[in-house]
Amino acid sequence: MNRTFFFIFLTFILFAIDWYVWQGLRFAIRNLTPLTQRWIGGAYWVFTALTLGAYIIMQLLPPDYLKSTTRTFIVAFIAIPYLSKLLAVFLLFLDDIRRFLQWIASFFFPSAAPVSPVTGEPTIPRSQFLATTAMVAGAGLMGTFAYGIISGAHDYRIRRVRIPLKNLPKAFDGIKIAQLSDIHSGSFFNKTAVKGGVEMLMKEKPDIAFFTGDLVNDRALEVREYIDIFNKVKAPLGVHSVLGNHDYGDYFQWPSIESKQSNLADLRKAHQLLGWNLMLDENRAIRVDGEEIGLIGIQNWGAGNFAKYGNLEKAYQHTDDFPVKILLSHDPSHWQAQVLPKYKDIDLALAGHTHGMQFGVEIGGLKWSPVQYRYKQWAGLYTENEQHLYVNRGFGYLGYPGRVGILPEIAIIELVRA
Repeated sequence: MNRTFFFIFLTFILFAIDWYVWQGLRFAIRNLTPLTQRWIGGAYWVFTALTLGAYIIMQLLPPDYLKSTTRTFIVAFIAIPYLSKLLAVFLLFLDDIRRFLQWIASFFFPSAAPVSPVTGEPTIPRSQFLATTAMVAGAGLMGTFAYGIISGAHDYRIRRVRIPLKNLPKAFDGIKIAQLSDIHSGSFFNKTAVKGGVEMLMKEKPDIAFFTGDLVNDRALEVREYIDIFNKVKAPLGVHSVLGNHDYGDYFQWPSIESKQSNLADLRKAHQLLGWNLMLDENRAIRVDGEEIGLIGIQNWGAGNFAKYGNLEKAYQHTDDFPVKILLSHDPSHWQAQVLPKYKDIDLALAGHTHGMQFGVEIGGLKWSPVQYRYKQWAGLYTENEQHLYVNRGFGYLGYPGRVGILPEIAIIELVRA
C-alpha cells in the first residue's frame, strides 16, 4: 500500500515539474512564430510523455525483468531530463518569488506596479531573462549529462602517484602498484572500450595489482561476460582483491536468503576465475628478494548506514613483524573511523567507493565534486602524519552510465623509501 501511494505521489510530482517547466518554456518562446512554438511544444510533450511513461513502466516491471545494463540506461533516460528540469524549476521559482514580492509591494505602492499595454491593468509578467536562462540552463545540463555518457564513461585516465614510506624495505623501493576499483560490470555497455582500459593498465607493467571492491552492481552473473577481459590483469606479485558494498547483493530483492548467499558464493568464485586473490579479513606477506611487507585485506566496512562486514581487528592479527603494512578497504570512511584512531602503523590504505560521484571538476589545482560534502576523502591522495590513503575514482560507473569531469581511473602508485 505504501509503495503504491509513493508511486502515485511521485508520478504526480514529476508531472507537476513537467507542467511548471512548460509554463516557463511557453513564456520563453512566446515571441517566436506560432508554427515554431507548436513544434517546440510538441517536442517537449512527446519527450515528456516518453520519460514519464518510462518511469511508470519501470515501476510496474519485476526488479529482475530487465538486464542490468538496460535498466541503467532507462533510469538515466528518466533521471537526466528530470534533474535538468529541476535546475530550470529552481530558476523559474526565483522569478516567481520576485513576482510575488512585487505583487505584495504593489498594494503599498500602486503607482510602481507595471501596467499591461493591452488592458491597462496592473500586471507582473515573468522575467524574459530568467525564463530564457532557466530553459538554457536545463537544456545545457541535459546536454552535459548526455556528453558524459558518450565521451566520459570510458575515457580512462592513468593517474600516477609517488608515495614515500618510512621503513620500506630496500627490495620494495620503486615497486609499481596498479589499483583498480569499482568496476561495476553490470553497468558496462561498451565491451571494446573496457578491454582497451585493461590493455592500458597492462602496458604499465605493474609489479603487483590491487582491486578494491565492487566487481558487480548486485548479481554475480553480471561479470560473466567480462571474465575473459579482466582475467588479463596480471602482475608478478599477484592480483589481490577485496569486496565492496555492492558485491554482497544488499541492494537487490532476492527471493530468499539462500539465493543471496549463493550469489555471494558465485561472486567469490568469479574472483578465482579471474585469478585474483580475494582477501576476506586476512593478511599475507608480499616477498621480494628475501624481504617482505604486509598486505591486509578486509570485507566492506563503511561509516554511517553502509554495511560493516569487515573485521580489521581479525585481519590485523600477527602483522607486528611487517615493517610496512598496506590495507585494502573499499570505503574510504573506514580510514578516518578505525584506521587513524587505532592502527597507527598501517602505512598506506587503498580505497574506492565514491566514484567522485562521476560528476565534478578537476582542472589544475581545482578539485570539486558534490560527493565531498559526504566524504572528507573522496579522490586522490590524503596524508595524515605519516599515514596515507589513496582513493581511486573508479573504473566503472553506477546509476548514471557516464562521467562528467571525474573520469574513470587506473591508478599507478610507486612506493619509495622516505
